[in-house]
Amino acid sequence: MRDPKVARAFDYEVFGLRVRSEVALPELFPAEGEREPDVCIAAGTVPQRPGWVHDGALVLEVRGVARYRIERGAKITFEPEPGVPDRNVRLYLMGSAFGALLHQRGLLPLHANAVEIDGHAVAFIGESGSGKSTLAAWFHDRGYKVIADDVCVIDFDDDGVPFACPGLPRLRLWDKALAQSGRDARTYERSYVDAAEPLEKFDVPIDRSAVAHSSVRLAAVYQLRRGDEFAITDLEGVDAANALFANTYRGAFVPMVKGQQAHWESAIKLLRAVPVLSFVRRWNLAELDEQCRRLVEHVESAVADHAGS
Repeated sequence: MRDPKVARAFDYEVFGLRVRSEVALPELFPAEGEREPDVCIAAGTVPQRPGWVHDGALVLEVRGVARYRIERGAKITFEPEPGVPDRNVRLYLMGSAFGALLHQRGLLPLHANAVEIDGHAVAFIGESGSGKSTLAAWFHDRGYKVIADDVCVIDFDDDGVPFACPGLPRLRLWDKALAQSGRDARTYERSYVDAAEPLEKFDVPIDRSAVAHSSVRLAAVYQLRRGDEFAITDLEGVDAANALFANTYRGAFVPMVKGQQAHWESAIKLLRAVPVLSFVRRWNLAELDEQCRRLVEHVESAVADHAGS
């Protein structure tokens, strides 16, 4: 990574925050306008005490990559291991390290993607491998704006209305999903660089015109699941709450940063504001187009109901 003593500051916007970094973060769009940053990122020395919480700071160690010190929701200091590709360091910086920072700030990051449909945000939660990014690519390729992929941060206005904040402007797709969408894996960079055991997952940058640049009011949350038959059903009560808790991004950090109360309050506020639904689909890429079209019909109905409420 670049020496912070000679690097100029770069300003970006992501997750509803203005970020000032001493190293370039090419995965992000430069910020517009002038204002003070919410978060600062710098290279430096980080103690070898993973999980250590002291004076509002959390130390995260990713073996073979880097250590990250996340302080008070406002600063991330990272120290890479020698010879590690910059791309790998940034992968965990913008992933797990930022996940901890978001929890420190009392925000609600979901393991989800979100797209804009009829002027509203619709989020799709699900564990890794549930097809979130494949679904986001389907929407993107049909002209829907992508708000977030993999990590969707939910914030609330003064009236408790939830909004989905713009995330990283890229799609992260497995090689099979790339092929299904008509893309050639040879034209994209791998998400994680490992010469010994290449990861067949690739980052697909999204054009500025195809992403949301400001927070969008959330209308519904769908939990993705695999099954034998296509089905969309409402989740209520404990089932809906468990879906949010199970799909909180880096939820293990919540107790480490003493964010249990803020996390609980945000989840309950979200449950009161929008419907949470289960979306079960057959795990067959050949049926993806048909199943997504049926999903769109349901989503448009849900958005219309929400807009009229």
